Amino acid sequence: MHSRIGIGYDIHRFVKGRKLILGGVAIPHPKGLDGHSDADVVLHAVSDALLGAAGKGDIGEHFPNTDKKYKNISSLVLLDQVCELIAKEGYRVGNVDVVIQAEEPNLKDYKPRMKAAIAKALHIDGSFVNIKATTSEGLGAIGQGQGIAAFAVVLLTK
Repeated sequence: MHSRIGIGYDIHRFVKGRKLILGGVAIPHPKGLDGHSDADVVLHAVSDALLGAAGKGDIGEHFPNTDKKYKNISSLVLLDQVCELIAKEGYRVGNVDVVIQAEEPNLKDYKPRMKAAIAKALHIDGSFVNIKATTSEGLGAIGQGQGIAAFAVVLLTK
């Protein structure tokens, strides 16, 4: 068996007038994240980790923010396309581990739904997906409530 590990990271600032989508789940909040797509930092980090593990670049190369067809697109659609790409290369997802950095909102009640959405999108059992959420203790842009960031690590096997 051949294994490869990838890491992904994404960050977006809060803006008024957008829905907050994290891990494929709509979360009630007065602000959403700014971006060309739905700005789902969790799925962007997972997608980048998958692409990195497969040696296939990053999501900006595959889904440029200059392409109108990706405007406001669901990041679940982008993740599905990334999954197709890695499957064509003969890879399967072993596991996914995600860290979300956010001062607000509290994500405790949404983590199980995010985990389920990611597992479904990746065609794996939910036991192979882990999601953690943490604050930045008031430090930096995240700590000051200006946005949300996410890190993801994945293991691919062939």
